[in-house]
Amino acid sequence: MFELVFLGTSASAPSIHRGLSAQVVLYNEHRFLIDCGEGTQRQLLKSGLGFKRLDKILLTHGHLDHILGLGGLASTFGRWEAIDHVEIYAGAWALERVKDLLLRVVLRGANPSLRIDFIELRPGVIMEDAKFQLRAFPVSHRGPDCFGFAFEEKARRPFLVEKAEALGVPVGPERKKLVGGEAITLADGRVVTPDDVLGDPVPGARLIFVGDAGRIEDLVDEARGADALVIEATYLEAEADMARQFGHLTAAQAARLAAEARVRELYLTHISRRYREAEVLAEARTVFPNVHVARDFDRVKVVKRK
Repeated sequence: MFELVFLGTSASAPSIHRGLSAQVVLYNEHRFLIDCGEGTQRQLLKSGLGFKRLDKILLTHGHLDHILGLGGLASTFGRWEAIDHVEIYAGAWALERVKDLLLRVVLRGANPSLRIDFIELRPGVIMEDAKFQLRAFPVSHRGPDCFGFAFEEKARRPFLVEKAEALGVPVGPERKKLVGGEAITLADGRVVTPDDVLGDPVPGARLIFVGDAGRIEDLVDEARGADALVIEATYLEAEADMARQFGHLTAAQAARLAAEARVRELYLTHISRRYREAEVLAEARTVFPNVHVARDFDRVKVVKRK
């Protein structure tokens, strides 16, 4: 299960009720901040998440409404918080802007206690462990090196207690070894393999996150079958020409992507101040029923598809 916390859901400029783009994804001991618009550190505090273990920052692209909060956040980390190392992942163009912001403006040659690693994104696996994998994939938007992120739990084989008991496998470390893929030898000399007590693989949860995007055709395969898709809906269809001009999506386009990719739930964010939430929701629901317009501080649990 992944947990997603929306910190900022406005497009381009903040509104009274919506901050600029920022989200946190939580998985086991991991915390990932996706984008860091102006005001993000205050949103982190208001959400109750705080700064603890927030050492991985993923940037969808380098536009200012997605990165300006990094200046204040890095300053806070370096002065007051018990975080001595942070990793910032972004495309090459975005990284150059972030380096200018942090190294030339915020730090200006100072030697802070905070170590910052700038890691250039390329399509493919960013990190993984025994239970999950995080991938980056290209997204079409204004400017180069824009990315989306796929958070994917690895398939697991459930432990079949009844079979283990029928074979006489005792409770304890023997069962743990079998779950870990290791065969065991029982006291009477019989060998029990994982296949004897593990069921068929069960797919894990999939969360697909897309920031700003100008087209959906190249996202269908990435989003296919996702338990949750998060994506922008900056415009309505009445202003589709403007959406194309600025490389953004309409609510109806985002919903068409969700429908074609057969995702389970759609969460719309990056909402323009020119529209009411009800308008955005109504347009999307004419195409795809399981849609939500995200609000600041909404929390979503993404579980595997049944």
